[in-house]
Amino acid sequence: MTKEFSLDPRFLADSIAVGMLPLCEVRLQNDARFPWLVLIPRRKDVSELFDLSAADQAQLFKEITTVAATLRTVTQCLKINVGALGNIVRQLHIHVVARNENDPAWPGPVWGSGVRAPYGDAEKAALIARLISALDLHS
Repeated sequence: MTKEFSLDPRFLADSIAVGMLPLCEVRLQNDARFPWLVLIPRRKDVSELFDLSAADQAQLFKEITTVAATLRTVTQCLKINVGALGNIVRQLHIHVVARNENDPAWPGPVWGSGVRAPYGDAEKAALIARLISALDLHS
């Protein structure tokens, strides 16, 4: 029996679905301190970039670039950070984080910085609506 793609349960606990790109599920990290998207390729048993086929690697790079540029436009941030760590959640995922000089972790990394501040319902809905529109996503 072939195992189908499924999200690591920690994504479901810590992030909100935004929509689907051709390769990746796009999720909003539930931390209002940093506008932070996570791209998760919908491929089973993939933990490293090099585990993807060459075509999927190219598509992932395209999606990272599109999401990063869109996040910068939507948030008017100073800098975009992109990272693939996966030390705790090993399922391949790419973090795309909008950064500003006044954010609580600046200039350091967002990982492990302070206490998460979940989005309020209205703020979350508004940001997700702007992202869906700007990325022309389908949820």
